[in-house]
Amino acid sequence: MTTLPVFLAKTELLGAGTGEQIVLSGPEARHAATVRRLSTGERLELVDGRGLRVTGSVVSAAGDRIELRVEDSVQEPARSPELVLVQALAKGDRDLQAVESCTELGVEAVIPWQAERSIAKLRPERQAKQLAKWESALTSAAKQSRRARWPQLREPVTSFSLARLIEEAPGTRWLVLHESAQQRLTELLPELASHEDLEGIGLIVGPEGGVSDAELERFVQAGAQPMLLGPEVLRTSTAGAAAVAVLSCALGRW
Repeated sequence: MTTLPVFLAKTELLGAGTGEQIVLSGPEARHAATVRRLSTGERLELVDGRGLRVTGSVVSAAGDRIELRVEDSVQEPARSPELVLVQALAKGDRDLQAVESCTELGVEAVIPWQAERSIAKLRPERQAKQLAKWESALTSAAKQSRRARWPQLREPVTSFSLARLIEEAPGTRWLVLHESAQQRLTELLPELASHEDLEGIGLIVGPEGGVSDAELERFVQAGAQPMLLGPEVLRTSTAGAAAVAVLSCALGRW
């Protein structure tokens, strides 16, 4: 099966029925027409990031405008339980690597975390620019993996506000990936896979220096559970992706 290129479009544009024609304009159309050089008769997919996927064939393409004929339209349901990545800020763009990998692997939400040992900082004067980089990484990875439903980039948290979030979301199973944990993630999989009322699974990934003892204690008191991935200590850029891959298998997503 040929993999079709994916472009983002507004939901209201994608309401046309099979056989009808729609026009995509702006940066996405420009990329399709001038970078991907799609021409008449070629097929592509448009998604709204909320689960709607439309397949169509190009009628005409020029500049920042593409006209296409709708062939098929599918609304993909939200998956449950949702997988939430709480990713600590990290130097060298390793946090962005984690966001990209976990988006490709299927997380439903990403929460930036200013951990105690994070070398990178969310400074008020630069926060908007920093979060824009996270959003860009998420968008690129969602397109790469051809997702119709894109992860949400939620509000950043500190260790204190993360503890409150854990307390206020009892329907989510919060797991702190930590090398000192006594229980392996694989040992918890049967319980997670059979828990029909589970709303979400939150994976908390620390920075380069790890989760501090004080943070771990605070999270456990709030209701989180320390969890061991395996005998190796993974980088912050790979730990979340490894856990998401394991969970995706257990939950029947793969």
